[in-house]
Amino acid sequence: MQDFIVSLGISPDVFSYVIMPLLIFMARVTDVSISTLRVMFVLSGKKNVAPFLGFFEALIWLLAIGQILQNINNPMSYIAYAGGFGMGTYVGMMFEEKLALGRVLVRVITPEPMPELIEYMKERNYRFTSVGAEGRFGKVNLLFTVMKRDSLKDFISKVKSCNNKAFYTIESVKRISEDDFSITEDRPRFTTRIYNRLRK
Repeated sequence: MQDFIVSLGISPDVFSYVIMPLLIFMARVTDVSISTLRVMFVLSGKKNVAPFLGFFEALIWLLAIGQILQNINNPMSYIAYAGGFGMGTYVGMMFEEKLALGRVLVRVITPEPMPELIEYMKERNYRFTSVGAEGRFGKVNLLFTVMKRDSLKDFISKVKSCNNKAFYTIESVKRISEDDFSITEDRPRFTTRIYNRLRK
């Protein structure tokens, strides 16, 4: 690659201290971004997507390491490698936030029930459980619900509009029972298609 760059009229010093570190930086941004997304897909139970991302993550990482080993005496390569890792983590988190992958468990705790919030959830077909509980300062109402992450922002806004002092927690959920039922229902159809193809 260096010979090709030199043939274009670019000096070896510019290649070693500018172009190569920039390529290493971009490679690390790409592979770490993919790594962040891969972890999110794994946590969301996306078995078909995660291995595909893992392949390209490893391939790009090997290319970046290979260039560093070829320029092992160049300190700019190390700076580019570390800088690309940090930037890649940030970019991956931004992508993951935009994609809003998976589902979350939301718990909302209030001193009194919130009928307006419950009606809001019924209108949007949310599944939820609302129970009475005992808190530090007396009786409280505890509401559980699981939803897709892309619905979380609107739901939290509604919670705050109903009670701006409501206490809530949010946790990632890898799988819910509906997912298991869907997978179970899909398996016969998948095996039937394979069987039909083998018969042809």
